Amino acid sequence: MAYFSLFGDEFDPNYVSSILKIEPTNTAHKGDIINKKHRIKETSWTLGTDYEESLDVNRQLIKVVEMLRNKVKEINSIRIEHQLRIKFFIVIRIEEGKTPALYFDSDFIEFVNMIHAEIDVDLYANPYNEELE
Repeated sequence: MAYFSLFGDEFDPNYVSSILKIEPTNTAHKGDIINKKHRIKETSWTLGTDYEESLDVNRQLIKVVEMLRNKVKEINSIRIEHQLRIKFFIVIRIEEGKTPALYFDSDFIEFVNMIHAEIDVDLYANPYNEELE
């Protein structure tokens, strides 16, 4: 799974959608209730992929970046205007010891730099078959 997120204190996610002309896969508003004890801490606009079985994370990253590549000016304008942060989140589930390739090609690195984004990688290693026996 890979996703791009604009997030910050408070802003209108619908405004982001209208400027980028892209429908997000998820939005959240600061203060929204998660459960009885927790609330959303920041407003966010997110565009991403679902979980896919793959041994190459770049497949998911490319899907997200291709939707955003020609929106650098708009993304930076929104980021500056609303004092937002930008991250690419990469979530990897390792099943049965099959570790995927994790590398960033120069096009991705250049795009991340142009929009002043960060990269966050989460790894979840599920049990190996022999551990289950």
